[in-house]
Amino acid sequence: MTKLKAVKDTDQPTQEAKWVVPTIVGLSVAVPLLVAALLLFPSALKLDLGINRGTLPAFHALLNGSTALLLIMALLFVRKRNIAAHKITMLTAFGFSAIFLVSYVLSKLNADPIPYGGEGFARGLYLFVLISHIALSLPVLPLAMFAIYRGLTSNLPKHRRVVRWAFPIWLYVSITGVLVYLFMAPYY
Repeated sequence: MTKLKAVKDTDQPTQEAKWVVPTIVGLSVAVPLLVAALLLFPSALKLDLGINRGTLPAFHALLNGSTALLLIMALLFVRKRNIAAHKITMLTAFGFSAIFLVSYVLSKLNADPIPYGGEGFARGLYLFVLISHIALSLPVLPLAMFAIYRGLTSNLPKHRRVVRWAFPIWLYVSITGVLVYLFMAPYY
């Protein structure tokens, strides 16, 4: 078990914060803009990558479901003060989310979107899950990166403040990612 080690909560930027924070902010702006461009201008950014469009949604759901499980495991590890396991689990969850993001962008470059075919209550529920999933996915990247950065630099006061928001949002987005797949599965 790794002991908790906290650094002083200070507003003075460290040498590494001078490049880490702008990098996190830059990625947090660039990635959603790229995804928005792919969704708004699908034909302008189309590439035939030879990817079977039927396999990627299931892969994305697997990554999202695995991320959700890892987040819950990480919470249990930190509550048991097993910081080493918590760190490995969180970095793995972030890795799965990063793989998802790259794969999702590639899938949008490779194939036209498939519309949802349900009607009535199911359609309303699907749209609620989808819209909340998309809206809450926007802050996940910066929150997760800041949480990881604050955790790795042992700035526990700032880490806890970020995680208070990052954890429930990231968990919700991971779970709703699986739900979106389940709603869409009959149409792939």
